[in-house]
Amino acid sequence: MSGSQRRHLISIEDLGIEEMHGIVRRGAEFAAGRGEDARPLHEAVVGTLFRKTSTRTRTAFSAGALRLGGRLITYGAGDLQENTGETVEDTAAVLSRMLDVLVARTAGSEAELRAFAAQGRMAVINAMSAAEHPTQALTDLTTLLRRFGRIDGLRVLYLGEGNNTASALTLALSRYPGTELHLRTPQGYGVDPYYLDRAAEYGAAGGGLVSQRHDPDDLPEVDVVYTTRWQTTGTSKADPDWRRAFEPFRVDKAVMEAGPDALFMHDLPAHRGDEVSAEVLDGPASIAFEQAENKYHSARAVLEWCVGGAPAGDADA
Repeated sequence: MSGSQRRHLISIEDLGIEEMHGIVRRGAEFAAGRGEDARPLHEAVVGTLFRKTSTRTRTAFSAGALRLGGRLITYGAGDLQENTGETVEDTAAVLSRMLDVLVARTAGSEAELRAFAAQGRMAVINAMSAAEHPTQALTDLTTLLRRFGRIDGLRVLYLGEGNNTASALTLALSRYPGTELHLRTPQGYGVDPYYLDRAAEYGAAGGGLVSQRHDPDDLPEVDVVYTTRWQTTGTSKADPDWRRAFEPFRVDKAVMEAGPDALFMHDLPAHRGDEVSAEVLDGPASIAFEQAENKYHSARAVLEWCVGGAPAGDADA
């Protein structure tokens, strides 16, 4: 793999529009059984560093790397010498001499991941930082493309905390013409203004619309209702009474009736009775577990892109 191109995915903003569309389309191709013989990671060594718990993302990238011909080295929260004071820069300088790709869930800052990516040998993939979850957004877009055959013009209602999943989805969906993302978040728990401002810029250029309100009233008719669990991995809330603010944003049957043909998405894990009722999560409109499977297909597309194994596609997804 020494002569291969390396690309980093720390944020959705690291992707050009055509690159993002190409990854999404490639994920859908993998899901449809096309490209199963591809081995762009042949002889590559992929490290997975997960300081926080993970079921879908860790399994998706591990299985994806193996299916693409790679080999795995796994690191947990206490396995590296950074725990004894070694700097991120020194750690990256060493790992990059032995690994081709590092998939890292730090639940920390983007700056730390950028420090990992500052070397020129090893691709770095953000498997979830505190601010953004870019591989989840690519999974979500892959799910939408598979279900609707398009992303342009789709309307999505997101209810709940403006967390790293919401931030990434805001950056990604706003880059498709005619899309609408309606964020309904509790007061004090909205999407960071930076992401809203960037989405407005993308929308002005490409035609996507993102709006945020802090109430669950007058819900728009949409194609998809999306939520995430109220307590994001690796975080805590200062307000001991925070649940009171979140209760009105639970997705239940009444919310789903705002879009009679709407599908339900959730990045999982789910807490039935908190952010979503069991009736919705386990009901016929739910594609949450299909969405989880798509993380594996999308992970393969991301890995392939990061090692330069496939060119970015044109923007026709």
